[in-house]
Amino acid sequence: MPDWHTIIRDRDFPMIEQAECDGKAMIYLDNAATTQCSRQVLWAMENYWQSQHANVHRGTYCLSEKATAALEETRLVCAEFLGAESPEEIVFTSGATASLNLLADAWALTELREGDLVLATEMEHHSNLLPWLEAARRCSAGLELVPITAEGTLDLGALDRLLDRRPKLLAVCAVSNVLGTVNPLGELVRRCHDAGTAVVVDAAQALRHELIDVKDLDCDFLCFSGHKLMGPTGVGVLYGKKEWLDRLRPPRFGGGMVRSFRFPEAEYESGPLKFEAGTLNLAGIAGLGAALEYLQAVGRKRIAARERELLAYTVHLLEAVEGVRILGKPERRAGAVSLIAPPLQAYDVALMLDKQGIAVRSGRHCAHPLHRALGIAGSVRVSPAFYNTAEEIDALAETLERTLAAAKKAGVSFGDKADG
Repeated sequence: MPDWHTIIRDRDFPMIEQAECDGKAMIYLDNAATTQCSRQVLWAMENYWQSQHANVHRGTYCLSEKATAALEETRLVCAEFLGAESPEEIVFTSGATASLNLLADAWALTELREGDLVLATEMEHHSNLLPWLEAARRCSAGLELVPITAEGTLDLGALDRLLDRRPKLLAVCAVSNVLGTVNPLGELVRRCHDAGTAVVVDAAQALRHELIDVKDLDCDFLCFSGHKLMGPTGVGVLYGKKEWLDRLRPPRFGGGMVRSFRFPEAEYESGPLKFEAGTLNLAGIAGLGAALEYLQAVGRKRIAARERELLAYTVHLLEAVEGVRILGKPERRAGAVSLIAPPLQAYDVALMLDKQGIAVRSGRHCAHPLHRALGIAGSVRVSPAFYNTAEEIDALAETLERTLAAAKKAGVSFGDKADG
C-alpha cells in the first residue's frame, strides 16, 4: 500500500498542502466539482506554451507539425484510457457539458424527428438533461425521465416500460454527482440496444473511481471533463462509435473541418475533425494527456480502491453524527456522498464548515429533478479524492458534529439559500 501522503500528495499536489483561505489551512473535499492539478499537468501545459505553441493541422512548418503531433498523441492517450477502437472516435471539446451539447445538437439535426422519444434519468446533472430537453423541443419530440427509487437507484422496471415505446436514445450518468450511485451501465446498454435505443454515458463523475472500457461496455457515446481527472478546466472529450460520428451531421462550422469547399457545396472531414471546428484549447489538451498518463502511472485500480476506501470511511463517520441524514442507499456508491442536517439548510452547514477551513459543496448540484424527487431543497456534498487523508475525514466529522451540536444548543434556525 503506497504512502499516499508523502508519495502522492506532497510530491504531486503542492496545492493541497499549501491551500489556504482567509489565512486558514484548508481541507479540500469538493473533488466532484473540480480536482486539483498534478505537477505533471502543470509541467505539460508549461511545456506546450514554451515549445509547442502553434496551430494544428494547418501548417507545414516545424512548430505546427510538432503541435499537431502532440495533439494527436493525446487523442491516442484518450482512446487507450477509454478502451476505444481507434483515436478517430475521440472528439476534443471544452468539457463534458460542451460534449453533450454538441451531441444533442448533432442528434437533433440527424436523428430526431417529430413524435420521437428521448430518455434521460431523474438523477442526471443538468448538462445531460437540458441539451436533450432543448433538442426534443426543437424537433417536436418528447423527453421523459426514468425515475429513481427511494434508495436513490434507477427504477429498472420503469425503464423497461419506457423502452417498450422504442425511444431513440437514453442519456444516463455513470455515477450520480449527488448520491454517488453507480449505475449498472452494462445492463442499461444491453436493455437499450435490445430496444433499438442508443446510449450516451455522462462519465464526468466516474472515471476516477470506475474503470470503463467503452468497447466492452458497447455504449454509443461517452463524455468526460479534464478538470475532474486532475487535469485543467476548459477541456473534455466526446467518445462516439466511428459509425455514429460518420453518420451525424456537425452542428458547428468553421476552419479545420472541411475536406473541400467549392461554393456552395462543402465536403466535411470524417471522424473527429468534422466536430472540431475552429482552434482547440491546445494547452488544455496537453494538460489532459498528462493527467490521464499520470492516473495510468499511479495505477487506476489503486486509485479506485483508495477512493472507495475513503468514501466508505466518510459515510461511516457521517452516519454516526447526530442530526445528519445521508441521502440514498445505493448498493454501490462512488465519488460523493450527500447529506442534510435539518432544520439547518445545506448552505448554512457548508458555510459553517468553510469558516473552519473545510471546503464542501452545498445546494442542488445542478440536479434539481433529483432533489425534487427526494423532497428536499438542497444538500451538502462531500467528495474526497485519492490525495485526501483519513485524518481529513476525521476532522470533517468532528467539526460537523461540534458545529451541529452548538447550533442545536443555541436554538439557531437558519434560512434557505440553495445554489445551482
